[in-house]
Amino acid sequence: MRINLVCCALQFTNLSHNSKTKHMRFIMFIFLLSLGLSSAGTKNGVTQPGKLNGTWAPYRQEMGGKSLPKKVFERERLIINDSTYTVIAESVDKGIVKFSNGRMDIYGTEGVNKGKHFTAIYKYENDELKICYNLIGNGYPDAFETTGKPAFFLSAFKREK
Repeated sequence: MRINLVCCALQFTNLSHNSKTKHMRFIMFIFLLSLGLSSAGTKNGVTQPGKLNGTWAPYRQEMGGKSLPKKVFERERLIINDSTYTVIAESVDKGIVKFSNGRMDIYGTEGVNKGKHFTAIYKYENDELKICYNLIGNGYPDAFETTGKPAFFLSAFKREK
């Protein structure tokens, strides 16, 4: 299924506007799900359980070096509660996350990503959360950069008050 997601991402540029919107929403949902699995960290990478608990709203997303339009993700939410996450988008996705030294392993337990594993890096600073996912899950991104990497997805969140 991870390969299918990457294939969808690679074929994205050949789709009609309506199909692009559906694919972008699906891809964003998967990424937000992955984001929800993230736990906590500080500037120096020391984990603080519960620091990321709450509801997060994406304000910027990109894939393969291209920014996604806000209308694609503006209603999506990521809810983190310790090592569990819920992503609310067109459907609901839930799972668990394991994190270590700025890296995340995301495991879907309910919804469209049930049984899937994604890898990511994350950074938490100034009450903002940035996550860069490898949708194939065959390694962790080296940086918060997606240019030239069609299977990488970057999402930046602000905590809802």
